Amino acid sequence: MDAKRQFSLPLKLILFCILGTTGICVSLSSTNIINRQAQFVEDEDFKIEEASIPDIQRAFASKKLTSRQLVDFYLNQIHTLNPVLRGVIEVNPEARDQADEADRIRDSINCNASYSTSLLSDMHGIPVLLKDSINTYDKLNTSAGSYALLGSKVARDAGVVERLREAGAVILGKSSMSEWYQLRDPRLPSGWCARSGQGLNPYVQGGDPCGSSSGSAISVAANMVAVSLGTETDGSILCPADSNSVVGFKPTVGLTSRAGVIPVSPRQDTIGPICRTVSDAVYVLDAIVGFDPRDHEATKAATKFIPVAGYKQFLNKDGLKGKKLGVLRNPFVNLSNRSNAVPILESHLRTLSQQGATIIDDLEISNIGVILDPFQSGETVAMLAEFKLSLNDYLQGLTESPVRSLGDIIAFNKNNPDLVFWRVLVTLMVKIFSL
Repeated sequence: MDAKRQFSLPLKLILFCILGTTGICVSLSSTNIINRQAQFVEDEDFKIEEASIPDIQRAFASKKLTSRQLVDFYLNQIHTLNPVLRGVIEVNPEARDQADEADRIRDSINCNASYSTSLLSDMHGIPVLLKDSINTYDKLNTSAGSYALLGSKVARDAGVVERLREAGAVILGKSSMSEWYQLRDPRLPSGWCARSGQGLNPYVQGGDPCGSSSGSAISVAANMVAVSLGTETDGSILCPADSNSVVGFKPTVGLTSRAGVIPVSPRQDTIGPICRTVSDAVYVLDAIVGFDPRDHEATKAATKFIPVAGYKQFLNKDGLKGKKLGVLRNPFVNLSNRSNAVPILESHLRTLSQQGATIIDDLEISNIGVILDPFQSGETVAMLAEFKLSLNDYLQGLTESPVRSLGDIIAFNKNNPDLVFWRVLVTLMVKIFSL
């Protein structure tokens, strides 16, 4: 692993694993996770940890790696790290079969002289974790981290999942998240949900992983998956990406379909990639953008902005040259209580400048305090009203579900306090032992 991205799993968190043996640990489905290292070829040119999508595709092409071996590697990582980090809520029991199919297709093209592997998409054979609010029409649950939706059945894949499958990606499983986008109870910490417990930042002991796409960022940062999808209504991709030192991209509303995704606000919801590199985020974005008749109005309006040849044509290592970057210090820098935050920011700004960007420092936005305050701006009132209406519509559209309204979910939580007690206890003990 690159020294810049090394992390450690503190010994104090052994308690977390011990308590997990009482039945608190997240279930990784019935998949037979192997304990041995997957057999693949590593050399000076290819290391599977931190490997980007282009790295992986080159390894596929040179037969150093297969999709099946890559999936097995990530399953081993999940088996080893997830009992502590809690970034994955569920593993897809069909992931290996999907990887085998991706390998079969690649091999058949390689054996046919009239075809080229360039016919395959950049995402072919690449494992992806999906936030636990993105529907999959398979054996995986989609529960927003809540027991209330466990066992519910969806009618079809989410729009973005359909596109990933068409691109040949492997659906590795579901990532954990702040339960109900942290709308269940604002007192609960970011990254907590009843089904998997408290997700942990892999770099900082006791650090906030942020949310609500916490597990998507944790899993990518800890090399438990190549890339992931998160959702954002208000910071839920960007904040966990920042906190876990990965790349998050929040697309303009409508670039990616929201169909088949548990909603919060139709005005603000969007689905985007969380990856280890900017280029990987672009490859994922290219795979998931586009018109969807199930999200007709938003995707139709945004489709005209999608470049014909996709976004990867704009990847340029010298892309910062001539660009102007504004820096809004107030109130963000002033709010930071981390002693090394300002020096790190200054170092990053120097790097950007050295790469050719023009830094426009100390920008000011009038009424920034009102804009950032969800109560003064009215965002909270609007978002909560939209959440109730849009969630009820989503629940009514499920083919099977133990709950059909927000009221049903509230009643479920009140009637099942035991499903929360042990999770909260473990979270508190971890925080105590992290001091």
